[in-house]
Amino acid sequence: MTAPAPSGVLYGLIADATVWPLFFPPSVHVEQLDFDGTRERLRMWAVAGDRISSWVSHRRLDVGQRQVEFRQERPSAPVETMTGLWTVEPLGDGSRVTLEHAFTVIGDAPADAAWTERVTRANSRAQLQRLAWLAERWTRLDDLVMSFEDTVRVNVPAELVFDFLYRAGDWPDDLAGTRPLTVQEDTPGIQVLALDGRSATGGEAVRISFPAAGRLVHKHTRTSGPLAAYTGEWTIEPQPGAGLDVTVRHDVLLNDDAALDQDAARRACDEVGRAGRRLLEHAVRHASDAVRVL
Repeated sequence: MTAPAPSGVLYGLIADATVWPLFFPPSVHVEQLDFDGTRERLRMWAVAGDRISSWVSHRRLDVGQRQVEFRQERPSAPVETMTGLWTVEPLGDGSRVTLEHAFTVIGDAPADAAWTERVTRANSRAQLQRLAWLAERWTRLDDLVMSFEDTVRVNVPAELVFDFLYRAGDWPDDLAGTRPLTVQEDTPGIQVLALDGRSATGGEAVRISFPAAGRLVHKHTRTSGPLAAYTGEWTIEPQPGAGLDVTVRHDVLLNDDAALDQDAARRACDEVGRAGRRLLEHAVRHASDAVRVL
C-alpha cells in the first residue's frame, strides 16, 4: 500500500498496537503484556471471518529500519504457526507499507489452510486500507479522534455492578434502545451483540470481559452515521477507605463529514455518552437494590 504520509507517522500507527482497535477494523482489543522498548508481548483479539480469534503476539520493533516483526504464541486453531513483518519505506512525498505473513495449520489440512489464507488476506487488506485512509488525514487525526468518560463513586459491591454490565441480555425494558437484540457467547468472556442498527453505534458489537480486574471492553464492529469507529471500556476500581469508582470510557473515530460538521459530531458523541450514563445509573441501582434485599 502506498500513502501520502511520512514513514514515521505510518510506522508509529503500526508500532502502537494499543490504538489498533479504534483504527483497524479487524482488531477488537489489545492488551500490552510486556515491553522493553524494542520487544513486546501483546494479547490480541480480532475478528477472523465469522469468529473472534485471540492469541499472544511477540513483536520486535525496529524504528531505524521502520520494521515490526511479529510471531504468534499459541495461535487460535486451526493456525499452528504465524509469523510476519511490517515494513514502511519512504517513497517520494509519501510511503510504501508492506505486510507479510507466513503460516502453517494443524495437520496441514487443505480446508484450514484455505480458510486461514482467506481470512489473513481479508484482514490484511482491511488494515492497509484503513492505514491509507488515516494517512490521507494524518495532519488532522487529532480532530477525528475523540475520547471522553464518566465516573461515579458508589458504596456497593463491585461484583454486583460487574454482573449487571456483563448480563446485557437481561437489561430492563427501559434500556430498550441500548439493550442488545441478541447476545452470543460461544467462548466464555467473549460476547457478540446484535444491536439496533438505527443508533450511531451501529448494528454489532464485541465485548470482552476481565472479571478479576473489574474491566469490560467493547468494540462496535459495524458503525453508522458520523462514527467511523467506536470502542469503549468499563472499569470498576475499589478506592482506599470505602467505595469504588465505576467509569465508562468512550473512544470514537469520526468520519470526514462529522469532523467538518461539529454539530453532527457533538450529537453523535452526546448520544454515545447518554447511553453510557444510563447504563451506569442502572448498574449502580441494580447493585444498590440487591444490597437492600440481602
